[in-house]
Amino acid sequence: MWSLTSLGREYETRNYGFEEVNHQMAEQLAMISKEHGGIVRFIQVSALGASASSPSRLLRAKAAGEESVLKEFPEATIMRPATLIGTEDRILNRWAMYAKNWGFLPLFGGGSTKFQPVYVVDVAAAIVNSLKDDGTSMGKTYELGGPDIYTVHDLAEMMFETIREYPRYVNIPFPIAKAMASPREMLLNKVPFPLPTPSIFNLDHIKALTVDNLVSENALSFADLEIKPHKLKGYPTEFLVCYRKGGPSFGSTVSEKMGSADVAPRF
Repeated sequence: MWSLTSLGREYETRNYGFEEVNHQMAEQLAMISKEHGGIVRFIQVSALGASASSPSRLLRAKAAGEESVLKEFPEATIMRPATLIGTEDRILNRWAMYAKNWGFLPLFGGGSTKFQPVYVVDVAAAIVNSLKDDGTSMGKTYELGGPDIYTVHDLAEMMFETIREYPRYVNIPFPIAKAMASPREMLLNKVPFPLPTPSIFNLDHIKALTVDNLVSENALSFADLEIKPHKLKGYPTEFLVCYRKGGPSFGSTVSEKMGSADVAPRF
């Protein structure tokens, strides 16, 4: 038997914090799996950038979760996927929705942070391949980043191109972005009612963006699991066509006369 744990949440509420969800619950599941006796494989899906020294409390909790899992279940396999891209992802969908509603997208720190977003299907394939092997992946940690390095601005450009909207940005320096996102964190446990879920202005996410998030040199990766990850432009981001004005065939940056010989889509 095997056990897969992928608990996590990128924001906190009055009912749970990063430690409870990303650390303590992972530790409890590892403990229960070990006590069960029949479970021989345990896979912990963590996050790229998980570190005790990260500026993000979420990533520090992820690192603590990894440590606790390995303490209880030393044979566990740790998967650290980068930012996931796919139909219900929590980055391109939010950017597209924000851009459609407000007409622009805020770029924290000029959007210069580098990261390696990865197609969710590739991460699923990596997990399956690790279970198919002869146990060589047990006790190891894999960093699963996409084949290309993007800045936040680069990925936003791809998003605007796919939804066929003219890119409009507002640069927000990190200190100002943190100040704008701080009230929710300060009030979270001080008011008797739930606060709105943060989408773009998530304080912990903003803190994470202050450092690049790339696959470490010499880290085990997709290649060690015999997987070639997809490039993001094209099929992995095709779901964004639902945000095009007028339907999938149209958009603000192209004429509705799609059949005309002198009019072509932007990409």
